[in-house]
Amino acid sequence: MNIFRFLGDLSHLLAIILLLVKMWKSRSCAGISGKSQILFAIVFTTRYLDLYTHFISVYNTVMKVVYIVCSYATVWMIYSKFKATYDGNHDTFRVEFLIIPTALLAFLVNHVFAPLEILWTFSIYLESVAILPQLFMVSKTGEAESITSHYLFALGLYRALYIFNWIWRYYYDSFFDLIVIGAGIVQTILYCDFFYLYITKVLKGKKLSLPA
Repeated sequence: MNIFRFLGDLSHLLAIILLLVKMWKSRSCAGISGKSQILFAIVFTTRYLDLYTHFISVYNTVMKVVYIVCSYATVWMIYSKFKATYDGNHDTFRVEFLIIPTALLAFLVNHVFAPLEILWTFSIYLESVAILPQLFMVSKTGEAESITSHYLFALGLYRALYIFNWIWRYYYDSFFDLIVIGAGIVQTILYCDFFYLYITKVLKGKKLSLPA
């Protein structure tokens, strides 16, 4: 494992922890898109079905379990524990417009036409757009709390670091996976406007707002 992969994983884990701690300490899920969190739960569930069939390392297994458990814990907090604080009026992105196309794409474009491989590919495609309901919600409400901004930045940083990870692996391991890299680039592009606003506003102590 190279340093970019490790730092990317840490950034991803930090994003999840920030979100869980934010909701637990504030006893509120205001400003958090439940739809994005459901999509992430679907992503981790379909991607890590190989937990039952393929062992890579203790680190790999632990991280997979943590991602799955945390994603469902987040969904539970939003739709059950702190349901009264959930802002469903602003969380209105039509997720079927993300799930159906990515499912069809996974069925048509994959490495091996087999159930687990198609589900894994689907998770890759879906993750690249899973943050859209959250960004749409921020745009609709007009602003995001600082902790929500930190969560989004950590998620975007995770993907940006993985691009460097792929460059590293291409030069040192001759690794090149067009599906993974293409989806990762799409996901990183979605964060570009947010990165700019985070650096120019949040880091200067201002509230972040996305254009409607």
